[in-house]
Amino acid sequence: MARVIAVANQKGGVGKTTTAVNVASCLAEVGYKTLLVDLDPQGNATTGVGIDPRTLYSSMYQVLLGQKTIEETILETPMQRLFVVPSNLDLAGAEIELVSVFSRELRLRNAIAVVQNNYDYVIIDCPPSLGILTINGLAAAEEVVIPVQCEYYALEGLGQLLNNVKLIQQNLNKDLFVSSIVLVMFDARTRLAEQVVNEVRGHFPDQVRETVIPRSVRLSEAPSYGQPVNQYDSLSKGAIAYKALANEIAKQTIGFKNNGKGIYQ
Repeated sequence: MARVIAVANQKGGVGKTTTAVNVASCLAEVGYKTLLVDLDPQGNATTGVGIDPRTLYSSMYQVLLGQKTIEETILETPMQRLFVVPSNLDLAGAEIELVSVFSRELRLRNAIAVVQNNYDYVIIDCPPSLGILTINGLAAAEEVVIPVQCEYYALEGLGQLLNNVKLIQQNLNKDLFVSSIVLVMFDARTRLAEQVVNEVRGHFPDQVRETVIPRSVRLSEAPSYGQPVNQYDSLSKGAIAYKALANEIAKQTIGFKNNGKGIYQ
């Protein structure tokens, strides 16, 4: 059965979609059959793997509203072993349309359960807010990966997100836990970035992954070509970093939580 991982952060512009797309692609590259679920109406994860949202016949919107099954919506990507449940701007309407729907928070969980045995990993790219879409993502996942930007306000948003994860644990998904905090957009030229790294590691020594993702021109360019960075430039610093991060995630042993803190050891 697949490990279901939500990549989440309530702040926008913190490398969340970049992390979801590139971790998924790097896992697929080393042999894991991987499903990328685009839960963001902006559809950036969809375009990031070479799918044009304007050409979709069905998307995550139809899946959440019960109009299509997830099996009918999954698309192959140009990368071997990487598949995507695409999204487009239609999904923005789901926030309103799901308000009166029974078990609206569990729509994604129920959809994924049908195909979970077909994959090694399911990576969910959550939108940068705590609305019904993100709640669906967290309710469907077993693990949360949190990208944290190496900038001044990093810990502020992180604390809010951890509180919300706790609420999801208490009310919707008791098995949910934070398996990884990933430091991204690291600029080695600034003292502030190093200070943020040390501070986050000090607060969350078990959760923070060893790999730090640097700021990279190639990481910024890759989405405009509809490619993950390991396909766009496999020797770039960003590609090497995300390969190392995917390797760390893959090596985490499933099934053991560290003293109830929810960390794979």
